Amino acid sequence: MEFIDLKAQYKLIEVEVQNRISTVLSHGKFIMGPEVFELEEKLAEYTGSKYCIAVSSGTDALLIAMLALDIGAGDEVITTPFTFFSTGEMISLIGAKPVFVDIDPKTYNIDPAKIEAAITPKTRAIMPVSLYGQCADFEAINKIAEKYNLPVIEDGAQSFGATYQGHMSCNLSTIGCTSFFPSKPLGGYGDSGACFTNDESLAKIMREIRVHGQDRRYHHPRTGMNGRMDTLQAAILLSKLDIFPQEVKLREEVGSRYNHLISEHSQNITPPHINSGNTSVYAQYTVLTDDRDKIIKHLGEVNIPTAIHYPVPLNKQPALQTNEYELSVADSLSNKVMSLPMHPYLSESDQIKIIKQLSSISK
Repeated sequence: MEFIDLKAQYKLIEVEVQNRISTVLSHGKFIMGPEVFELEEKLAEYTGSKYCIAVSSGTDALLIAMLALDIGAGDEVITTPFTFFSTGEMISLIGAKPVFVDIDPKTYNIDPAKIEAAITPKTRAIMPVSLYGQCADFEAINKIAEKYNLPVIEDGAQSFGATYQGHMSCNLSTIGCTSFFPSKPLGGYGDSGACFTNDESLAKIMREIRVHGQDRRYHHPRTGMNGRMDTLQAAILLSKLDIFPQEVKLREEVGSRYNHLISEHSQNITPPHINSGNTSVYAQYTVLTDDRDKIIKHLGEVNIPTAIHYPVPLNKQPALQTNEYELSVADSLSNKVMSLPMHPYLSESDQIKIIKQLSSISK
């Protein structure tokens, strides 16, 4: 059984992918070729954003967003400790300070009720993470941000394709960022990502930053970075984007089936909680349990793969370690979360097998 089955997906789009790759190999424009701009147009249309800036990775998308907002040394960015390292890493890399706010115990996303108390004169932005495929509570977050005149950067690396109150992830804030790492809901065959915005000035700045701060050849009005997307990745993503809406529906079906099976057969785990008005793309199907080690060991013995996203919150990572904040929910849940196999092509029979094994542990 695969934890994420990319091979099943490839079989469906093999001809299209090969044709797209062959076209790139023929025209030879391997960096920022025509497919990159075609992809930007289609991604912007998909999210409803005015502008999409295709970049080299989801991590670089966060960096480019903060550079565009002129965030740097001595500034503070409010974010969650319960996420992949790159969120806090990029804040720290530019010399700013990640200010961690605890999470909602149901959704695992940043708790908006705790954000305002973390704002100081040094706060320059709020960076919520839309974790596991579900968007953070952007209505509440944006209201706080507006009150203090702060930009909001959505780290939507795991939520591309999800909706919040009828609006698409990555079109919910000042700048939306996402990742097209292969295991993401929309993933390439290597690193790539994108930034989204409805602000024309920010879009222009981000386009310049991704090519070393260049607005035209050999003219650099700002310092930037090499954040360009490879044309081959754009070609692959275009092939995948054609089937992505259907895959989003399949992900929702797999997630709903898991929820139903767990409610009927397994009393030792808590399924994901999706807030009313939200949809999730289930980048991971992450459950909560007090028996994590026991469950992982048992499932491993019957060849069912599992993962832990994330066993160590950012406030306890050596590079970002701090005792400055009260983060009891994140600290506690990091010891209890685990992820089950999840992808659009996970069969009902495999899901039943997984749940049967889970229920047998509690007997």
